[in-house]
Amino acid sequence: MSAGDPGQPRRELALLLLLGAVGAGLVLLATRQGWAQVQTAAPRPLPASVTTETGQVLVPAAGALALAALAGLAAVLATRRTLRRIAAGVVAALGAGAAVAVSAGISAADVLAAASAGAQAGSAAVTGSGIGSTTGGSTGAGPAGSALSGLPAHVVFAAFPWRWVALAGALAIVAAGALLAWHAPRLPVMSSRFDRPARADGPEPAGLAGGRGYQVRDTAAVWESLSRGEDPTSPQ
Repeated sequence: MSAGDPGQPRRELALLLLLGAVGAGLVLLATRQGWAQVQTAAPRPLPASVTTETGQVLVPAAGALALAALAGLAAVLATRRTLRRIAAGVVAALGAGAAVAVSAGISAADVLAAASAGAQAGSAAVTGSGIGSTTGGSTGAGPAGSALSGLPAHVVFAAFPWRWVALAGALAIVAAGALLAWHAPRLPVMSSRFDRPARADGPEPAGLAGGRGYQVRDTAAVWESLSRGEDPTSPQ
């Protein structure tokens, strides 16, 4: 780090936070794509059925961990010193958990179970919403051609390239968290303007009891600096 470039630590912090946010976004994007298909051949004249299962259904933990990592990145920005290192370590651990979840094997039985659960939920919703109508007598046997109809089903895995995208995003979260923890001492922290200013020249003026007026004024100054395109965390 060059001593003549005081803005470099702020850029480094922004890039690491962006790396983690992009990684979490990749995980969320990839898990919402189709990872497998259940193809069911129905006897004529019934049409064949194709059900697509997303990564979010097959690996629900990956998306949840990515969302938690985003919250952890916000905690990294708001903390300092030891707490910042702890928050960054948690982010790295969440990314590692997402990577393990994405890398875990998914069997054909897992896909069929997910398809059956989805068909049961859909049948229950139709039955519940159709009370008193001609479709209200539907049972949980599932629609024709689904995994619940008793017809033979074939599973086709189509996770490429989305599974690799999710894995790359999880590893990006790990890298961002590890680097944030490693460089935490030299990275900038939130400006002291976010803290209540100390007063050593007597009591606060009337109407500002409890320091609330000063907090409002500081918040307004922060928003004004943001509207001008200035960094509110930069030292004065």
